[in-house]
Amino acid sequence: MMAVGVMLRRIKDKVYAEVGHLDVKPGDKVIVETDHGTEAGTICEKEKDVQKGKDPIGKILRKLTEDDKRRIAENEKREQKALGIVLQKADDHELDMKLTCVQYTFDRSKLFVYYTSETRVDFRELIKDLGHILKTRIQMVQIGVRDESKMVGGIGTCGQVLCCQSFLKDFNSVTIDMAKEQDLSLNTAKLSGLCGRLMCCIAYENDTYKNIKKDLPHLGEMVLTPNGKGKIAAIDCIRELITVDFGEREFKTFPIQTIKDKNKKSS
Repeated sequence: MMAVGVMLRRIKDKVYAEVGHLDVKPGDKVIVETDHGTEAGTICEKEKDVQKGKDPIGKILRKLTEDDKRRIAENEKREQKALGIVLQKADDHELDMKLTCVQYTFDRSKLFVYYTSETRVDFRELIKDLGHILKTRIQMVQIGVRDESKMVGGIGTCGQVLCCQSFLKDFNSVTIDMAKEQDLSLNTAKLSGLCGRLMCCIAYENDTYKNIKKDLPHLGEMVLTPNGKGKIAAIDCIRELITVDFGEREFKTFPIQTIKDKNKKSS
């Protein structure tokens, strides 16, 4: 079956949807029929053959119209009111959770309630209360702290919009070993993003560092340079430079390739 990928909701879930006779392309705003009801989304993937039954298949009803935009704006106003109600009721039931945001489907047949929690929470009474007050189906969605930052957004220590909010689609594993590989300070407070986890950008250059360093001596090892033997004091993988300590506070910097070539000849 031929279908396009459509990004839905603030969590940016991707579903596949049949196009039918519509002429659509990535970036187009559309109204989609999904398992949760009628939803607004953005096409994120060109049409391709999708195996039916493996993934839920929705159906694109139309491109977004001016009337649709007005309804979405009205939904956002209703979400602000619903957010206050959910906060109050969660407090009434003394639930151990942190509410991130709420979002209606386009047709308001369901309200998604996104939250974080360190423990398992019994929402049965809360859902009953909310369903009675808001007159719609309620779906509680537990998310991680990285997803929370992606949804809420913010500015990173680099001064740019958070990567997870602007372009990252998936969260890859980031480890302290990557920071060690790049000779970064191992102060976790400085290495952590707004989510409290290690910053995603630590992983971006890790492969470059590993590839450059794999054939190099380690810090503190003796190497042969055009100026004689010395001890490696620092390695700048980005600029591909090695600083060598010749003793008596004499430091000189050489291109990495120069050190590699010199030590290959001597071996």
